[in-house]
Amino acid sequence: MKQQPNNERPADLAVQDSVGGMARRLLNPAHLRDLAHRSMVTLREQGAEQLWRDVSFRVGLAFHHDDWRHRADLPLRRTLKAQRAAGLQGPCVSVVVPVFNTPLRFFDEMVKSVQRQTYANWQLVLVDASDEGHGEVSRRAQQYAAKDSRIICQKIENQGIAANTTAGFAAATGGYLALLDHDDVLYPNALFECVQTIQNTGTDFVYSDEIVLSADLKQLGGYHFKPDFAPDYLRGVNFITHLAVFSRPLLDAAGAYESSEFDGAQDHDLILRLTEKAKKIEHIKQVLYIWRGHAGSTAAGMEAKPYAIAAGERAIDAQLKRLGLPGRAMAVADAPGAFQVRYELTGHPLISVLIPNKDHTDDLDRCLTSLYKNAGYDNFEVLVIENNSTDPATEAYYQTLPQRFDRCRVVRYEGPFNFSAINNFGAKFAQGEHLLLLNNDIEILSEDFLRELLSYSQRPDVGAVGAKLYYPDDTIQHAGVLMGINGSAGHSHKSYPRTAVGDMYRLVTTQDYMAVTGACLMTKASLYKAAGGLDEERFAVAYNDVDYCLKLWMQGLLNVYTPRAEAYHYESKSRGLDTLSENAKRYEREKANFYAKYRQYIDNYDPYYNPHFNNLFENFGLK
Repeated sequence: MKQQPNNERPADLAVQDSVGGMARRLLNPAHLRDLAHRSMVTLREQGAEQLWRDVSFRVGLAFHHDDWRHRADLPLRRTLKAQRAAGLQGPCVSVVVPVFNTPLRFFDEMVKSVQRQTYANWQLVLVDASDEGHGEVSRRAQQYAAKDSRIICQKIENQGIAANTTAGFAAATGGYLALLDHDDVLYPNALFECVQTIQNTGTDFVYSDEIVLSADLKQLGGYHFKPDFAPDYLRGVNFITHLAVFSRPLLDAAGAYESSEFDGAQDHDLILRLTEKAKKIEHIKQVLYIWRGHAGSTAAGMEAKPYAIAAGERAIDAQLKRLGLPGRAMAVADAPGAFQVRYELTGHPLISVLIPNKDHTDDLDRCLTSLYKNAGYDNFEVLVIENNSTDPATEAYYQTLPQRFDRCRVVRYEGPFNFSAINNFGAKFAQGEHLLLLNNDIEILSEDFLRELLSYSQRPDVGAVGAKLYYPDDTIQHAGVLMGINGSAGHSHKSYPRTAVGDMYRLVTTQDYMAVTGACLMTKASLYKAAGGLDEERFAVAYNDVDYCLKLWMQGLLNVYTPRAEAYHYESKSRGLDTLSENAKRYEREKANFYAKYRQYIDNYDPYYNPHFNNLFENFGLK
């Protein structure tokens, strides 16, 4: 059974190009000259077929028609011809297909999509559990097997999809295996691309992007442009799904489908177990699989098989138990197929909350009041780091803090505003095992805020943890940081509505990102100290949080965004601006420093994003 991640990209966001704007640009002389040059390059390097696709796409946009075929990585005829001529030699890939009462037309298209592969060393294993009333499918399967020695057909009694697939694994003889649903279709270059990746990287698990099409394979249902492997995201939703190719030794190590306990989420369970054992996981950032949406298929929505949601919770809980991560999975309301994990706390460590402040006591009071009300955890201290306040009322307010807020005190940083230096100064006074960097213009909303952040920060594989932050107008301010946006970095899904679930449920499931914002960032005090804190010299005000997170990420640690820790962020409201020119110059200096240090991650797409998305805005809009 297939689990369907949601694709949600608001087309009316102001940052996205309108088709009307595209039409106006088409008539601009400079644009026309540039278009002519690029067309000549395309013709020379990719041929007439690709040029025709590009022209058709741009003309279609001008007339308010966006052709999905342009974005879906359909291989050129010349590419397929070259792949067939190459005669790539590699392992046999056994494509295992559990067949059950499949519509004959869908079955034929599925089989032919395998037969048309540009990679020749494949095996198609048809495990037919169809009812007697669907004998035409069984007869057709036998006919295919009789004509092509690479096709094996095994008739079995229906014991459920997990057991049926396990029978297919047993019958398969290939060194690598792939799963193909009985009503879906492979791109003709699918196995070639996978085998080539296997040979180039030595991976034992590889997966690709995919698309959802209508039953007639003509209308787009959605793009599934995926990130590279992200273990927390995989516990939140089976974003990998198709196409996945894995080695026989890996399957033997992970175990095939062992029972019907996870029927409905058996693919999610299998991929969780395979990725736990895999030595190397590779993501092909290219569509290789067509997921057919029709009545009864979960490509049309998880509501088709609601029992799969309970099976998904059990599959995730089973992984948590295997990994020694105490916690439980919970289905996300109004997001069928999405899950959140509530981890249990494994200790009772002290958390030190560091809050830089200059005047604006109303903002600070709102922050502190909401923190103490919604912490959901009792072992924490707060250090307000005073810096350059000028309002006499601020000092009077500070005097009230110890009586109003338990274990809250003020420390004083002397010197010009330097966000990195201020937090580093405050960290020297902190006694906690975990630090929470918190802006004073944060208002905490969720009831177990500190507990939720700590439940991730306590994990040995986690470096930094960030929260889901909203602007006061209930749009997304922060849901993780994406590298490469506008030549530096930007916030995932910025300006999406608060109620949005995001691209493939990424707003409502825990995500692994390269970085999270320092406006609300929890980390282990030992990691902070080992990294030297925030960089006071190169990133005094901007990029210090991303720089810190990247240091952790490059050590192999995960930086996590959790949607269960929610807050308003009244961004930059609490500190008055210097002169605009000074701010602009400082920002440009620090942006240049950031680019110089992390150019390789800025110029190349963020592994947790996807090159199908534009890198001008944070909205997961397509190129």
